[in-house]
Amino acid sequence: MNNEKLDVNTTIAILERIKDIIEANKDYLTQLDSAIGDADHGINMNRGFSKAIEKVRNNQYFDIGSIFKDVAMSLMSTVGGAAGPLYGTFFMRASMKLAGHKEADLTLLAQALREGLNGVIALGKAQPGDKTMVDALIPAIDALETAAKEGSSLKDGLAKALAMAEKGMKDTIPLVAKKGRASYLGERSAGHQDPGATSSYLILKAFYEALEN
Repeated sequence: MNNEKLDVNTTIAILERIKDIIEANKDYLTQLDSAIGDADHGINMNRGFSKAIEKVRNNQYFDIGSIFKDVAMSLMSTVGGAAGPLYGTFFMRASMKLAGHKEADLTLLAQALREGLNGVIALGKAQPGDKTMVDALIPAIDALETAAKEGSSLKDGLAKALAMAEKGMKDTIPLVAKKGRASYLGERSAGHQDPGATSSYLILKAFYEALEN
């Protein structure tokens, strides 16, 4: 069993990485969204995580849950469209599981992200195959939980989750959207990668890269 854990400093480093990776992919996310949505996903996500990291940098934290909660509040207040409430809920529900914890091992992180995912599903009513962010998150979190049961290290668990998130993201390309703005396009939404699944993949990529470095 590997004792590698997520602490307050690592969590802040992850958020710095999320901000950087979203900023670097802002135009790409907006380009994906312009094909099947409002063409604002990259701009909104970039604004949200810039505000979140600003808030986190200006605070002192003693537990991981408080960091996730501040991220949630920032996203809910600054990210427009459906992404704000969905990602805000994801981080808020995860923060409840992490409240009071100075560290999180792979098992606790998997439980927290599962809570976040459950919140997203409850709010957005999306199912697997609806061409949304949950198409990347469900296989990723399933993989994270399996890795935790197998006693994987935090980094290895996140690597497995990331691989499944990438597959889930790419698997949205042929799908016809059932939820959100893209669903208005019907069959024309097929052939395009879902922007929400892409930003979910990028967030998990930031988790992994921050730990790798």
